[in-house]
Amino acid sequence: MKRTLVLAVLALALPMAVFATSSIEYTNSGGTLTASATGGLTLSGSDLVAVRGFPGGLITGNDLGSVSFSTGTLMSGSLDQGGMFAAGGTFTITGNGTNGVPNGVLFTGTFSAPVSWTLITNSDGTHNYTLSGSLTGMTASGFKTVGTTFQLTINTGKGFFDESATVGSGDTNIVVPEPGSLGLLGTGLIGLAGMVRRKLKA
Repeated sequence: MKRTLVLAVLALALPMAVFATSSIEYTNSGGTLTASATGGLTLSGSDLVAVRGFPGGLITGNDLGSVSFSTGTLMSGSLDQGGMFAAGGTFTITGNGTNGVPNGVLFTGTFSAPVSWTLITNSDGTHNYTLSGSLTGMTASGFKTVGTTFQLTINTGKGFFDESATVGSGDTNIVVPEPGSLGLLGTGLIGLAGMVRRKLKA
């Protein structure tokens, strides 16, 4: 019995030890961030300008696709002084087939935790706002992401955010399990099932 237990642990531990992930980073620029009627923020018209992590390394271009999202409602703070938005909303990255970026939806998801809206006052009196949060969703190939972060920056000059502003830049980092590692995990589980079955027959 003890030997069977040790083998079972090894069958699961070995594939988990080599469980790898791959990361794809999407950079967007421009577009308009507006306060929506639902009390959240909405990004529209933002161009995808760089992709890192696809085969071939870094892909850049003025218009590789688009990034759009909406957050949940404002839970605390204010639009002009910073605060927190509720989880939820939608998040979509779309490619247009340019420079090797696939055509169609590359990632679709939602904010999985409250989204931080932070005001930063620079030494010259201008204001930056950063919007950052965690996402969960699916890639175009059907893999569920295991860790996705997003950060967006706008500069409002010496004024404050007043329901609408032009986006400076945004960055989305998507982490997914690699298919080969999932296969190894599956092999370990099948091996464990076989050992249990043989033990029950004995």
